[in-house]
Amino acid sequence: MARAAVPGRLSNRLGWRVAHLVERRAETPTAGTLVLDAPDWPGHLPGQHVDVRLTAPDGYRAERAYSLAAPADGDRIELTVQRVPDGEVSPYLLDVFAVGDPVELRGPVGGWFVWRPADPAPVLLVGGGSGIVPLMAMVRARRAAGSRVPFRLIYSARTAADVLYADELRRRTRDDLGLDVFPLFTREPPEGATRPAGRISTADLNTNGWPPSFEPACFVCGPTGFVETVADILVALGHDPRRVRTERFGPTGG
Repeated sequence: MARAAVPGRLSNRLGWRVAHLVERRAETPTAGTLVLDAPDWPGHLPGQHVDVRLTAPDGYRAERAYSLAAPADGDRIELTVQRVPDGEVSPYLLDVFAVGDPVELRGPVGGWFVWRPADPAPVLLVGGGSGIVPLMAMVRARRAAGSRVPFRLIYSARTAADVLYADELRRRTRDDLGLDVFPLFTREPPEGATRPAGRISTADLNTNGWPPSFEPACFVCGPTGFVETVADILVALGHDPRRVRTERFGPTGG
């Protein structure tokens, strides 16, 4: 059972701690989940992230931010890493980083782009590519808390092979009452899909999202262009801009 976050300790983000890799799971041909043991982990809220720091033998350091992919399980945390072509950090984490190896972490970070299970408002999650990661933490936290808050997830990926957590999403769509998942594909839809390939549109959000009158909490995460497009559409549809929370990432994968 995921340990509840302790709000009084979540603000202690300044220090670095050493974590060790416990397990790596392949998610797609270009992404994997790292399960880390982080001693004395203070807990976190779904939507928060951590800073990861690597230090080379010559002293060179590289830092990247990665969203937490699941609620904390004691001192165990999960990060899902998408490979960035020619990147400094993601190829190391996916190809070289071995079970038992150390890595420095700082966090949890963030207090705006978070979902709290006590919030009774319906939730709309809109993710593009690896922007699904913090949204999946919210889906998993909902299940762990036994929440019945209605969730809708609209997930845009290039192809079916690029869908993170594909098996789990199918299982949760079947088993988690009140969770609806709407996959969209920008390049090649799978056989049997009724929506043609294409970028997310007003029609997608209007048909599969919550009506503005429901006053849902909206969380949007993905590449900058995707996030700006979705946020603009939601506001144009009548959603309160104060209830549209966004998280974006750039080409470095941070």
